[in-house]
Amino acid sequence: MLKARILTAIVMLAVLSLALGVFPAPTWIMFVALIAALAGWEWGGLAKWSSTPRVAYGALLGALVALIAAGGGLWAPPVHPAVLLPLLLVSAGFWLTCAFPWLLRRWPLGQGLPAVLVGAIVVVPTGVAMIYLRHVDVALLLAAMAVVWIADIAAYFSGRAFGRRKLAPAISPGKSWEGVIGAIVAVELYGLVLSRYAGIELSAQTVLLGAVALAVLTAISVIGDLFESLLKRQAGIKDSSGLLPGHGGILDRIDSLTSTLPMVACLVLLLAD
Repeated sequence: MLKARILTAIVMLAVLSLALGVFPAPTWIMFVALIAALAGWEWGGLAKWSSTPRVAYGALLGALVALIAAGGGLWAPPVHPAVLLPLLLVSAGFWLTCAFPWLLRRWPLGQGLPAVLVGAIVVVPTGVAMIYLRHVDVALLLAAMAVVWIADIAAYFSGRAFGRRKLAPAISPGKSWEGVIGAIVAVELYGLVLSRYAGIELSAQTVLLGAVALAVLTAISVIGDLFESLLKRQAGIKDSSGLLPGHGGILDRIDSLTSTLPMVACLVLLLAD
């Protein structure tokens, strides 16, 4: 399993590096749309749909990502914020207002319309955000993704070293409050280093606003992780699929990104408008 995990990680890194560095905008859009389609197919597994609805739903979500990106000017500029912003705001609204109560009450996903709508809210804005942030700057997309990666790594090691109080034992027994604190500290340090590297002038107000934003973003990334863990537990499965040997499925790799990337893209789009 470790060998498969390492080999898969190398392949994923190589493919992502190639896509980010070489693909022109239309090819990048279709690449992300494919990822969204596979994630949609996996979502159908969480909802316990049969094979045909899962394939159809995945194709629908992939097509929506491509169509919204094209309609928003990401295929051929100029960018149209009026097309992109409502979708990103819906995503931000879901993660800020609905996801936490969902975790507290452990609502079932079901197989009907709620599963269809929530899946679209989770997957489609994530794909559009990936396309938009890369359109703005590849470094911006990587910096946003790094927040999640650093938070995950720091949470794992600080949880292993200091974890005593369980965060959500009924959903993900391995996570602890100490792990969350470690993640926030690591992300704050990352923010300071990144701001220095980018040459951003750090006033007291800038530091405070940045610290709050990064803490919120880290907390939202944890909620995204827990949300998928809850749905997998309710569906009685360990991984969203076996598409990535040693890593599970697409949703297992982007669970925290689904809650964070649309929020970052929304903020960037608002500031740019």
